[in-house]
Amino acid sequence: MDQPSGRSFMQVLCEKYSPENFPYRRGPGMGVHVPATPQGSPMKDRLNLPSVLVLNSCGITCAGDEKEIAAFCAHVSELDLSDNKLEDWHEVSKIVSNVPQLEFLNLSSNPLNLSVLERTCAGSFSGVRKLVLNNSKASWETVHTILQELPDLEELFLCLNDYETVSCPSICCHSLKLLHITDNNLQDWTEIRKLGVMFPSLDTLVLANNHLNAIEEPDDSLARLFPNLRSISLHKSGLQSWEDIDKLNSFPKLEEVRLLGIPLLQPYTTEERRKLVIARLPSVSKLNGSVVTDGEREDSERFFIRYYVDVPQEEVPFRYHELITKYGKLEPLAEVDLRPQSSAKVEVHFNDQVEEMSIRLDQTVAELKKQLKTLVQLPTSNMLLYYLDHEAPFGPEEMKYSSRALHSFGIRDGDKIYVESKTK
Repeated sequence: MDQPSGRSFMQVLCEKYSPENFPYRRGPGMGVHVPATPQGSPMKDRLNLPSVLVLNSCGITCAGDEKEIAAFCAHVSELDLSDNKLEDWHEVSKIVSNVPQLEFLNLSSNPLNLSVLERTCAGSFSGVRKLVLNNSKASWETVHTILQELPDLEELFLCLNDYETVSCPSICCHSLKLLHITDNNLQDWTEIRKLGVMFPSLDTLVLANNHLNAIEEPDDSLARLFPNLRSISLHKSGLQSWEDIDKLNSFPKLEEVRLLGIPLLQPYTTEERRKLVIARLPSVSKLNGSVVTDGEREDSERFFIRYYVDVPQEEVPFRYHELITKYGKLEPLAEVDLRPQSSAKVEVHFNDQVEEMSIRLDQTVAELKKQLKTLVQLPTSNMLLYYLDHEAPFGPEEMKYSSRALHSFGIRDGDKIYVESKTK
């Protein structure tokens, strides 16, 4: 049967958390028994409700009986209503106003842009500390109303809302610490800077998958805009200049940066990307989720000096001169080929004869015997091989095992191979 086009919050709650579907689990914080409501209530004798309710993708369009919501949800602290059909803020208000302990509310992917959020409705959200409005297409006017009525809001999620601009309210929100505003269309820094004006206490700003093309702001102004910013994500932004990376040093408390997938870093190797960024951001202690150790920082800064040592003076970044002051001028590292040797020239001794020949080191002892068969005029089954390292103090080593690879002996140019016939 097709699901009804509209269902109430209370109806879905009764179905999902009935004793049959959600058996009571003993233990602190696992669930609560709630007595039956007054005579005539359609609910069972009890519901087993945890403090975290997940009612996503249930077709909810309205609240239902508010008295029943109040009776059953007095202890609920987190509520996930994402991907439902709520389009009227009044219905959301009826739910939230009867959940007095609510701190986390997820309204993602509900068509709430179809109604206007009035301040009286927003007032019912006043205790919420974490609010998720991803893919709700919430207007900035709606966001401003929420900010006015939620004095303790600490985390706000506004992803996938098709924002191309940012609209500033008349007053700032000093409580917000974390803002996720990923997957929008914010390309111009003049829009991003408004977030600093709106949220002066911001600790974490997640701007991933926007198309920000540059950070165009004087250094002293950046420090005033984001005085408390500790973490920023610029994953898959459009940054194309090292000057934009240098600008991040202007945030006085910045410790963590995410910078994967930006055009600037595409031409570099994975090692170059990480080391060049670390060297330019001396105060950042975590890059792309990985802690920067003291040893890695020193390696990166030394790498940075050597990377720019032969660059024309007019193209050398200012950070290079700072690091020269710290470490002095460094000589380029010697290039050492660490690839295993593929062949060696050895002396083959047999019957008082000596023949110099080149042998492949990726072959086995059995394959070497086949190579020597014609030279020493012995069948491979009657052949004994001994290897002598010209620097070894212990004498020849018998090459006993036919399947052993020659490179495992450490054979080098000038070493000797002795061939003897097996005694009968």
